[in-house]
Amino acid sequence: MSRVFSGIQPTGNLHLGNYLGAIRNWVRMQDSHDCVFCVVDLHAITVAQDPKALRAGIREMTAALIASGLDPDRCVLFNQSAVRVHAELAWILMCTARMGWLGRMTQFKEKSGKDREGASVGLFTYPVLQAADILAYKATHVPVGEDQKQHLELARDIALKFNTDTGTELFPLPEPVIEGPATRVMSLRDGSAKMSKSDPSDAARINLTDSADAIAQKIKRAKTDPEPLPSDRAGLAGRPEAANLVGLMAALSGQSVEAVLAEWGGQGFGAFKPALADAMVAALAPITARFNALKDDHATLDAILARGAEKARAIAEPVLIEAQRAVGFRD
Repeated sequence: MSRVFSGIQPTGNLHLGNYLGAIRNWVRMQDSHDCVFCVVDLHAITVAQDPKALRAGIREMTAALIASGLDPDRCVLFNQSAVRVHAELAWILMCTARMGWLGRMTQFKEKSGKDREGASVGLFTYPVLQAADILAYKATHVPVGEDQKQHLELARDIALKFNTDTGTELFPLPEPVIEGPATRVMSLRDGSAKMSKSDPSDAARINLTDSADAIAQKIKRAKTDPEPLPSDRAGLAGRPEAANLVGLMAALSGQSVEAVLAEWGGQGFGAFKPALADAMVAALAPITARFNALKDDHATLDAILARGAEKARAIAEPVLIEAQRAVGFRD
């Protein structure tokens, strides 16, 4: 069985974009792959964090992932800092990666902005740690959003260079998995911007913790245009907000975009939005209920993470030993 690895930061609530773009696919993959999923708290500290908030975020993210359908008995679920292999392998791979490769990473340019000199070294080398996360488990497939494809390509380059430099075939070259009807969910306030937990406007996103009333109000106020919905996909061209809402309905109802437009073409958003809100509430209400029941049960969450870390170490530590042997740290 091929192995999947993916991770998510423990900062802020999960939102609909996380769920439809990543987590729902993770849940499905448990049936067909050997899955390793990680709350990436090492990545989180590449920018300043409040320690208490970070610890709370690790538990909350774990609760949200389980509420969304991840089963700790069917996958490996843990927090990254509990498995030392990630940091140790990252150093070896930093000596394999090249400055020029990292200098081309667009996410560093975006996140550091105009203050690159003031950015942490960790933020610059973040993609190498990401490569270590993947390669420590010899993952063959990595579910990623479009914005992470460049980092996965770097992981492949690092794996290939390490194998070539050491004359081994230690690391497989991981393949991206980009699938699902709504892999890129956009802001409810701006159809050209990705839905994000960092958006200053809470109205721009649907949080998995939102109540039914909050969801209905956010959808009601979501930005649209004055034209009715088209009857075919071509009619969505140049209408990013309309395309986003139609894509959400397709993803939540299990229909194709074409089927949604066949049903709603010619109708206005006044009729479409309440139906979309109903579909959204139906999909998210069970997740919200389970999350609320689990989020304050720290003992259970900590035990789940500890068991997951033990399983992760059993996979990753032999890989680290192989890497250490390949570079000459041990016989």
